[in-house]
Amino acid sequence: MTQATTSPPVAAIAFEDFFDAERRRLFRALCLMTGDPGEAEELAQDAFLAVWERWARVREMDHPAGYLYRIAMNGFRSRRRRVVRTAGLAVRLHRTTDPYEGADLRDSIVRALGRLGGRQRAAVVLTDYLGYSSPEAASLLGIKPTTVRSLAAEARAAMKQELERSDG
Repeated sequence: MTQATTSPPVAAIAFEDFFDAERRRLFRALCLMTGDPGEAEELAQDAFLAVWERWARVREMDHPAGYLYRIAMNGFRSRRRRVVRTAGLAVRLHRTTDPYEGADLRDSIVRALGRLGGRQRAAVVLTDYLGYSSPEAASLLGIKPTTVRSLAAEARAAMKQELERSDG
């Protein structure tokens, strides 16, 4: 089965066809966002469930994939906030060392992505890793194309600094 680059024109599309067209791309994007395939799978399932529950309305939208990605990104941000709150409650007595210090470039990139803000990470993942244009990514994120370009540029600069820091 071939992978679609964008959602097919909507109106009469069946949810199953939409799911088949978007599931791999969403999963890959969430893997890059979370760094954890298990969490990415859970977020993707939650997002598709929310879309399925509202499919009669969603299929009439100009870009149902944008709605799907927005739900997934909101779920990711919500989980991240819970983790940060929980981590803030824990008292750390000593700094732990990173067991993957000697990891290859891919692991370094995933870590650098993890240090970005959610909007920057989403912009750079959608444009640089998934190949969306700035207008397409803007539609998915519900922001302006110029904002996507700005966020992606900021993300690249921050990642470059992070990668240089980890090399040094």
